[in-house]
Amino acid sequence: MSPTTILERIRRLFASDASEHLDSIRDALVAGTLKEPVRPMSDQELARAIREFRSVPVSDGTLAKLSQRFVAASVPRDV
Repeated sequence: MSPTTILERIRRLFASDASEHLDSIRDALVAGTLKEPVRPMSDQELARAIREFRSVPVSDGTLAKLSQRFVAASVPRDV
């Protein structure tokens, strides 16, 4: 599976709106300026990256989007 296909699947799973960040990653993959790493991350490197990611506070915009999704999911749909 190509990196751009994987990126599109990630977009469908997590981003309901257009995302400049995902668009820039896709464009870099297509242009060839973003390359896959020469070697995969070690378990230690991955653990450190996850710790760093989880330590960053969640933005107000992200919380608002998540709240909207929960509200939309709780509304019964007409069948």
